[in-house]
Amino acid sequence: MRVMVIVKATEDSEAGGMPPAELLADMGAFNQALIDAGLFVDAGGVKETRKGARVAFSGKDRTVAKGPFPNINELAAGYWIWRVKDLDEAIEWVKRCPNPMPGPSVIEIREMFEMGDFDEAK
Repeated sequence: MRVMVIVKATEDSEAGGMPPAELLADMGAFNQALIDAGLFVDAGGVKETRKGARVAFSGKDRTVAKGPFPNINELAAGYWIWRVKDLDEAIEWVKRCPNPMPGPSVIEIREMFEMGDFDEAK
């Protein structure tokens, strides 16, 4: 199964700038371990929300709001996509992850839909 592993934003990530060199090195080593284990599919970080926008849909209407956005702890700062055997395996890998932020942080794990899931919905 595929999971999206979401690094939640913090005040530090929303302030912009690059993480410290030590954290980048630690994350590089963690990513290499994921690759070596055959789990890594994709990963990326996103810039702070002041550089983004949201488009809200209501029927045929569209409303655009440019960042920054409130509720920082609900925002994403980065992600991985992993192919794992089950949620427990993903949890064990997240527990091995270096803390992605200078202070307290949260990583969320979400199972992704597979094409077969849509066949079952018919």
